[in-house]
Amino acid sequence: MTQLFVATGDAVASLTQHGDEWIVARLLTGGMQCLALDPQHPATLYAGSYGRGLWKSDDGGAHWEALELPQRDVFSVAVSQVDGMIYAGCEPSMLFRSADGGATWHELAALRALPSAPTWSFPPRPWTSHVRWIAPNPHDTAILLVGIELGGLMYSGDGGQTWADHRPGAQRDVHALAWHPHVPGRAYEAGGGGAAWSHDGGKTWLPADAGRDRHYTWGLAVDPNDPDCWYVSASTGPGAAHSAGKAQAVIYRWRSKGSWQALSGGLPQPLDSFPYALAFVGRQLYAGLGDGRIYASQDAGEHWEPLRVRGQALERVQAMAGIG
Repeated sequence: MTQLFVATGDAVASLTQHGDEWIVARLLTGGMQCLALDPQHPATLYAGSYGRGLWKSDDGGAHWEALELPQRDVFSVAVSQVDGMIYAGCEPSMLFRSADGGATWHELAALRALPSAPTWSFPPRPWTSHVRWIAPNPHDTAILLVGIELGGLMYSGDGGQTWADHRPGAQRDVHALAWHPHVPGRAYEAGGGGAAWSHDGGKTWLPADAGRDRHYTWGLAVDPNDPDCWYVSASTGPGAAHSAGKAQAVIYRWRSKGSWQALSGGLPQPLDSFPYALAFVGRQLYAGLGDGRIYASQDAGEHWEPLRVRGQALERVQAMAGIG
């Protein structure tokens, strides 16, 4: 049985598959905008909110507890696949780490001491910025990538004690980051000016933009069986992407031939709502849209079908993870 967890910007919801239908259940409300599953304990779920801090569930979302994180505006959360370390990224741009399941937290303050830090600025609120994405390396506990919106892609080789400033070739307006689960050294980025990937463990990056006519990328997913196959969602720009009904968005796939291919089988072209979340769960690829629709593909994006949902409709899909 497949189960998806979704952050809607207001709530965390679950969708549980029963035959050809998906049953929606609201699990937690109040500004919930990011989430992460513990890879070693899938029933353990973390959800970050705007204004209400970080929350944890040990039973698949049935019960929740508020964690004592020093900051209340949480934009990103991640759990290391290797050692279970928990990371939380906040606004203003601060990064915290917990080694005891969220009971206590330590700020990785060297991030804020980077030379570029005074220039970080989020355009809708130019007086601040935030840690949009955290990507612990799934093969090496010492390596950590962090994306600042808007400020750059930062690299640490010692667990966050020290940092290298924005990486050459990467996008500065970071929206999503990923590592390949089985190929050490391969990393991926979706950013406001395009996409990029790294073949040397995140130290340097190569632009990956050929074949795309839209360069404002956001959603990101990596084929777990093929390091040369990955996916992004893209729009013509931030104005279109974040406007209801006017996203002009496309989901693209990159394969070893070295250029992006627009995926259209079963998807409206272009999509009028932005796919903020792309995720592989089991062998299926899911795309969650800004208006709450979710599409699924069983054949690497060649064909898509909308999920048949029963229960209260989702108003938005902002982040997504799953078990299956």
